[in-house]
Amino acid sequence: MDKSKLDHLLLEAHARDDHDALIRYYTLAADEREAARDTDAACFYLTHAFVFALESGAPEADTLNARLVAHGRAHRLDFSD
Repeated sequence: MDKSKLDHLLLEAHARDDHDALIRYYTLAADEREAARDTDAACFYLTHAFVFALESGAPEADTLNARLVAHGRAHRLDFSD
């Protein structure tokens, strides 16, 4: 996705406080930065997606945490009940 379009979507999602969209768009931004082999930027976006997933109790939190762990940026958390 075009970076300016993604930035616009992120700003709109923030304005609406739409955590589902924020998780989706920050994850997409991370995917794109990983594809470009920009690990620092990818982890920046993954961290944002992870925080919004944690705040909203979204199931994506587990996968996002695993991705951050794979990059050496987080400790593995247990999301089982």
